[in-house]
Amino acid sequence: MSTLRSSKFSSFSIVTAACALALGLASVAVSPSSHAAPQFLTANEGQVIGVAFEGRMVSDLDKSVAFYKLIGFTEVPGVDKSWRAEEAMNHIHGVKPGVQSRMAKLTINSNISGKPFTLYLREFKGIKRKNVMAGKTAWEPGATHLDLTIPDADLMWSQLKAANMLWSRTWDNKLIAAPGATKGTIAYVTDPDGMDVEIVEQRPATPAMNGRPARPADPPGFNHIGLVILDADKAKSFYGGLLGEQMPATISQWASGDFMDSAVGGHGNVLRMVNGTFPEAADVNSRMRFELVEYENRKKPVEPYSITDIGVNYVGFEAKNLDSLVARLKGAGITIVSDGIVEMKGGYRVALFRDPDTGAFVELFERPKT
Repeated sequence: MSTLRSSKFSSFSIVTAACALALGLASVAVSPSSHAAPQFLTANEGQVIGVAFEGRMVSDLDKSVAFYKLIGFTEVPGVDKSWRAEEAMNHIHGVKPGVQSRMAKLTINSNISGKPFTLYLREFKGIKRKNVMAGKTAWEPGATHLDLTIPDADLMWSQLKAANMLWSRTWDNKLIAAPGATKGTIAYVTDPDGMDVEIVEQRPATPAMNGRPARPADPPGFNHIGLVILDADKAKSFYGGLLGEQMPATISQWASGDFMDSAVGGHGNVLRMVNGTFPEAADVNSRMRFELVEYENRKKPVEPYSITDIGVNYVGFEAKNLDSLVARLKGAGITIVSDGIVEMKGGYRVALFRDPDTGAFVELFERPKT
């Protein structure tokens, strides 16, 4: 499928495009990149194949599963959700032996490739945990958001309300209309632990008109991951220079306005985005946005947090030649959390790192060799 499928606008992208003439900004849809995966690598050197999953650390696994099923995810059957001390997982997370956790696996189709995209939810017990997103905003450094394209925003809104699971960030707790529209179709909501999900109602198909070609409807599904950063250069050096994210040739300029504020529940925010892309691990011919969001006037030191805390996210990337990739990251001074490369049952090999900007967690894994 064409990589142009990844150019669906998010709520931020819509307003940036709408303000382009007035503010002189370029659209932040996916654009030609300034560089692809690091060109200095040979075929035998370690590199990221693609983005594979998102993980979220939760306080109540059952409640979180119920929430994510309401917004369109499907729970994968047959996954053991019992409490267990999985020593391989403890080595990955860098915690003491004997710590127990339980996990659920959910999927939703990517609206770029149509292939399943995975969400892992994990709950721990027997260790001290804090909720790093409790009472925090969508612009908290290190916060992430998942972006979903949904068929009917009003229906989802009413279903979340009926289930007492609507935690809205938007102004007046209402769906926000895109610039030039009157119907509310966009919102930021949080899961039970304060982690953000951006919902955008799918754009309908439009016929050819006045010389413009016909445009198909946006397919529903998972669209992108966003991460709030502090230092764009530092973040780009890690995600682009070391992991191979394709970055846009030009960076968007600072923007502000009621639409952006209303969607995330803010006032006076000034922000810009770096809309890079990674291949999808499930379909390397399709590219998913990995959106780096920088707030000019909301920067503050990141409070210390660990991978086992509630409200923590991590992004999973499939890699090849993991030993080489891990060595390169360690050589660049990137902090490793796991006890080296951890081999799991079934032969998967995993390493967990923190990015050098906000300390966001990145999991790299390699499939068993066949």
